[in-house]
Parts: sequence; C-alpha cells; structure tokens
Amino acid sequence: QVQLVESGGGLVQAGGSLRLSCAASGRTFSDCTMGWFRQVPGKEREFVAAISWSGGVTRYVDSVKGRFTISRDNAKNTVYLQMNNLKPEDTAIYYCAAPDRGSNTVVTRRYEYHYWGQGTQVTVSS
Repeated sequence: QVQLVESGGGLVQAGGSLRLSCAASGRTFSDCTMGWFRQVPGKEREFVAAISWSGGVTRYVDSVKGRFTISRDNAKNTVYLQMNNLKPEDTAIYYCAAPDRGSNTVVTRRYEYHYWGQGTQVTVSS
C-alpha cells in the first residue's frame, strides 16, 4: 500500500521557519516529480512547490518564491519543504503529493497528482 506521510507542521510566529517532511512508502518515487500543495477551509487546494525526480528542477507558486525551498532525498524516499519568513497567509493544511508514473516534466497541476498524504497543519500567527 502506497503511503505519503507528512510531518513537521505546527504553530509559528510570523517571520519564523518550519521544515515539512514527506516520507513515502509502498513504492519508490525516485523517478517522479514530488509536490507540495496547501488548502484553507472554503478554498481550492493550491499548488505550492514541485521538484523533478533528480532534484535539478523546481517550481514554486509566486507567493512563496524566495521564502520556501523544496528538496528531496531519493535514498530515503522523502521530500522536504523548508519554509522561511512565514506569513499569516501561509496558514493552511499542507499536503505532499506524487504522480503515479515517472516523468522528466515537473508537473504542477492538482489533477496530475495521484497519491496524497493526509496533510499537516501549519499555522502562522501575526
């Protein structure tokens, strides 16, 4: 059974940092894009960041560029999201996701992802 398990969320003051982790099990994702999305109640789940299978290409939503960094460790089947200079508008549930097949293209649209974690809450206080 394929599982993606996020960790590292929590409560932090504005300007602070958090590092999210997503550990995959059940299959290897070393040939797949991995992504992070976030969602607040009443809104659509939005793309945050994605990384190519090699780690050499990354994509970010404009609102987090320069503050968030996505990385991965294929040996550990794990992807990370380092979040610095957090803002109250970053408050959301953060989800890790992966497509069901490998690709050289870094995908960013929600429908292109097949596997999802259960989410981890990030709350940024002002």
